[in-house]
Amino acid sequence: MLLFLLGVLLLHIIILILLIVSTAASAWSVGGNRTTDLWYSCTTTTGSYHCNPASNHDWIQAVQALMILSLLFCFFSLIAFVFQLFKLVKGGRFFFTAIYQILASVFVMCAAIIYTVMSPDDATLQFGYAYVLAWVAFPLCLISGLIYIVLRKKE
Repeated sequence: MLLFLLGVLLLHIIILILLIVSTAASAWSVGGNRTTDLWYSCTTTTGSYHCNPASNHDWIQAVQALMILSLLFCFFSLIAFVFQLFKLVKGGRFFFTAIYQILASVFVMCAAIIYTVMSPDDATLQFGYAYVLAWVAFPLCLISGLIYIVLRKKE
């Protein structure tokens, strides 16, 4: 049981790292000499690197907010799991942790969907690794939340 709990904790930490990297990395869209992310749009020209703030469109602000919410909910879920691990009664389920983790997965899914649908159709840009990490974090976060629903505390 201890190894299973350590595995679940490790999965949770991996998900948190994936969410941090996908939110902070500057590679949601890449192509040629240009990269865009949730915060900046950068270009490289003759050895110089120039960044402008991301557009003020409502959709990019929604993606920013949803990714930050997913990070916060995943972090709070981790704190709740550690707290419930020590304070939960024998036989109790980790529902509070599961709800926060499932909400984090819904937020990251919505952010990735909005970015997919609303990102500009530029033939030179392709989706970058940060975008892929967000999509990878979604099912892992959902699976983790479902594990927390099933998980019971034992002595």
